[in-house]
Amino acid sequence: MAVLKVYVAPHPVLKKKAEPVKGGVTPALRKLMDDMLDTMYATDGIGLAAPQVGESKRILVLDIDQPRGEDIKLEDRRTKPQCFMNPEIVWSSEDLRVYNEGCLSVPGQYADVVRPDKIRVKYIDYDGKDQEMEADGLLATCLQHEMDHLDGILFIDHLSTLKRDILMRKLKKYTKENVEDMAESHVLL
Repeated sequence: MAVLKVYVAPHPVLKKKAEPVKGGVTPALRKLMDDMLDTMYATDGIGLAAPQVGESKRILVLDIDQPRGEDIKLEDRRTKPQCFMNPEIVWSSEDLRVYNEGCLSVPGQYADVVRPDKIRVKYIDYDGKDQEMEADGLLATCLQHEMDHLDGILFIDHLSTLKRDILMRKLKKYTKENVEDMAESHVLL
C-alpha cells in the first residue's frame, strides 16, 4: 500500500488543467490508481483526483459506498472502488442538487454547492475499456467534484468571492493549527 501526499490549496498543481491519458492503460497507471485508492481510503475520502496527489493526469477514483469513520480498518473500507480515466460529462440534467461538499485538498472546510442531480459520463476504466454510465445523487456530485479537479477547479470556486475568501482564511488557520497532524497523514508508506 502506498499513501501519497495530498496537496492542499492554494498549491498551484490544484489550479492546473490535467493532461488526457494517452496510449492506453499501463502498469504504471494502474499503480497510480491503486495508490490513489489507498490514499483516498487512508484519508477518509470518497473521491480523489490525480492532481490532488501531484499528477497532472485526467484520472480520478472514488468509492461512495465505503463504510467511513475512525474505527473502520483500512482493509474494510474497500467496497466498490471505481477508476475513471479521461472522464467526460456527455449529458447533465436540468434538475439541480445541493450538497454540503468538503475536499481533501481543502481540509476541514465545507460549503453547499449546487450541481446537476444526474449526469452521463464517458470514461476509460481500470482495465482500459471504454465505458459510459449514468449517475445521480451522491455519485453524480462526487464525479462532478472530482472532474472539476481535472480542470483546476476546487469546490470553493463555485462559491461567491466573499464566501470563498472566508473559507480560505479558515483553511489557512486550520492548516496552521493542524500542520503536525497533516504532515503525519501524508507520509509515504
